[in-house]
Amino acid sequence: MRSTDDLRHEHRVILVVLTGMEGMASGLEQGRSLRRDEAEKVIEILRVFVDKCHHGKEERHLFKALEAHGMSRGSGPLALMMKEHEEGRAHVRVLVQAMPGAVEGSSQARSDYAEHTRAYVILLRAHIKKENGVIFPMAERMLSEEDDAKLSEAFEAIEHDEIGEGAHEKYREWAQELASRGQ
Repeated sequence: MRSTDDLRHEHRVILVVLTGMEGMASGLEQGRSLRRDEAEKVIEILRVFVDKCHHGKEERHLFKALEAHGMSRGSGPLALMMKEHEEGRAHVRVLVQAMPGAVEGSSQARSDYAEHTRAYVILLRAHIKKENGVIFPMAERMLSEEDDAKLSEAFEAIEHDEIGEGAHEKYREWAQELASRGQ
């Protein structure tokens, strides 16, 4: 399995989370309060699984490997991916701020949470499409088997040392729960 296959697998989990987030946004737009347990799970998934694990693999390892093979991080596709990662983080910060009020039923907080949830979902779906369709195929063409083996090893270290054993399985389960509640 190539390192990009690992990232594509994580994308599939993230897409399930995004489906659950859409359901949460719809509920808020219909006047329901946010469920604290769901919101806390979403925020943990976004901060730990999406950002620390997935984006960490890309930013700290994949993008550096591509940069070492001549791609610029300051312009072009890698710069765009980094910019979109930052945009996603900004949306997550708003979700964290709006969560307590949205749980308590504040109409402004519900509105903020729903708006930034929708914006995050749109951003990440388009971002995943670019990575799957452009960045990963470029990496597969540019990187040697040795480069890819080093990436896979670095990805494994992030999962084991930084995220923890069993975290992927937990987040996959949470993603399915969120998506099933949102339907």
